[in-house]
Amino acid sequence: MASPGTGAQVRQTAQILAAAFQQDRFTARQKIWTLSPKFYFSDEQGNTLAFLRKKVFTLKDEIRVFTDETQSMELLHIKARKIIDWGTAFDVTDSINHQKVGVIKRQGWKSIIRKEWTMMDANEQQIGTIKEDSLLLATLRRYVINIIPQAYTFEAGGRELGTARQNWNFFLPKMSVDFSNDPGRQLDRRLVAAAVVLLMAVEGRQESYD
Repeated sequence: MASPGTGAQVRQTAQILAAAFQQDRFTARQKIWTLSPKFYFSDEQGNTLAFLRKKVFTLKDEIRVFTDETQSMELLHIKARKIIDWGTAFDVTDSINHQKVGVIKRQGWKSIIRKEWTMMDANEQQIGTIKEDSLLLATLRRYVINIIPQAYTFEAGGRELGTARQNWNFFLPKMSVDFSNDPGRQLDRRLVAAAVVLLMAVEGRQESYD
């Protein structure tokens, strides 16, 4: 016999997951004037979908994504396999069902000028790539002027499925994510969310290693 409230809890969890990982468009923003960086994911109406606080002074990246600032419900667990490595892989786990979602790996040497990441499924088979928008703009950002907003393209099966674009506001870093080219959700939105987290929380720090 099911315990009281179990059905309601399941429905509530399903609704939360549907809101957080069923978006074709969402915004990720960073609050920088805090002891440790805070990140918020919001839908097109401005409703908060997810929250995370990036730990500082840690040797190995480990990021936990929650529904909100209360951190009462964890959605995703993103963990680096190596200690401060410019080409490490990050395992992405669904914290609700404790199942591995996939792996996101930074291509260290390829990212010297133009940043590139590989997306893999739970069996670690490559399913897509994330690339900085162009070699020319990447070169300008790296060696000429670094205030040009970054843009990334998500590709799978030989076609572009989505984009993540920075804004110009230094005081309120933000990324606009658009996956309207992927209405059938070929790319798991949990993996997309994890990738956006890494682009915002890891790439900035990695520039000091390149």
